[in-house]
Amino acid sequence: MFSNYQFTASERFLRYVQVDTQSDPQSSAFPTTEKQKELSKILVEELLEIGLTDAHMDEWGYVYATIPSTTDKKVPVICFCAHVDTAPDCSGTGVKPIVHKNYQAQDIVLPDDTTQVIRTSDYPYLKTLTGHDIITASGTTLLGSDDKAGVAEIMDLANFLMTHKEVKHGEIKILFTPDEEVGKGTAKVDLKKLGAQYGYTLDGGEAGSLEDETFSADGTSVVINGVISHPGYAKDKLVNAMKIAGEILSGLPKDRLSPETTAGKDGFIHPVGVSGIAEKCTIDFIIRDFVTAGLKIKEDFYVHRLKKPCVHIPKPLLNSL
Repeated sequence: MFSNYQFTASERFLRYVQVDTQSDPQSSAFPTTEKQKELSKILVEELLEIGLTDAHMDEWGYVYATIPSTTDKKVPVICFCAHVDTAPDCSGTGVKPIVHKNYQAQDIVLPDDTTQVIRTSDYPYLKTLTGHDIITASGTTLLGSDDKAGVAEIMDLANFLMTHKEVKHGEIKILFTPDEEVGKGTAKVDLKKLGAQYGYTLDGGEAGSLEDETFSADGTSVVINGVISHPGYAKDKLVNAMKIAGEILSGLPKDRLSPETTAGKDGFIHPVGVSGIAEKCTIDFIIRDFVTAGLKIKEDFYVHRLKKPCVHIPKPLLNSL
C-alpha cells in the first residue's frame, strides 16, 4: 500500500548530525548553548514544509508542532518527543557521518582516528545488523545518534502521516527539547501548550526495546579551594586542590555504587568530570536511583565520605565542603 513511499529518516539523520548542538553543563543560560537552536530552526522550517502549520520554536529552544487527527473517534492526544542536544563528553563539531553499506559484522576502524575501533567482541549486538546499512562517526567526534536518530524518526513519521492522510490516527503532538544531556530537558517545557495526554520519548537502545519507567537523578559538584604558595617556600603552607580531588575519587567504593559495578535497578554515584589547577579544583557527579528516596541515601553516603577523606585537609577547607 505504501510501497512508493521513500523513507527519509536516514537522509534527515545524516544532515542533522552535522549541526553542532552540544549542550554545556557549566552554563547557567537556557538553553545552555545557543547553537542548539540552529537545529531547532531547521526542524521548524521542515515541519512547516511538511504541512504542520503550527510548528514553531519558543524562546527557550523548544519546538512544538501538531499532526492533525484523521479520525472522528475520540482518542487520546499523544506526543512523540526527542532531544536535539548532544552530550558534552565528546566534541560535536565537524561531525562526519559514514554510511557502512551492507554491513557484514566486521570490526570497524574509524578513519579519522584509527585507534578508535568498534569491535563486535565489545558490542555483540552488531552481529544482528548483518546485511543492514549502519552509520558511524569518523573517529574524532560523537555521531550524535543520541538523540538525533529519534529526531529523524519523528520527522519522518510526520512526513509519512501528512502524505498518507488515509492512515487513521488521533491528534499527535511533536516536541523537540534542548539540554536533555545536562538534565534540563523539561525545565521550561509548557505542558499545557503541548496538550498531550500521553507521551513517548524516542531515545533508546536496541531496536524494538520499550521502557516504561526510568531513574531519578541529581547532579552535584564538589569545589575544592586549595592554598597556593610558591613551591620553593611551600612546606606546611601549600594545599594542592588536585591532590585532594584525587583522594576523594580514590576513596569512592571500588566494588559497588558505580555504573561499572551495578546493573538493573541498582543506583550509583558517578564522577563525570574533573577540572581545575592546584589552587582550585572541581569534581562533578551524577547520582542515580530507581527509587527517588534512594537519592538521599547515596547523597548522605557521599557527604560522609567527603567528611572523612584519605588525606589531611585543613579544617577551614573541610568545613567548606
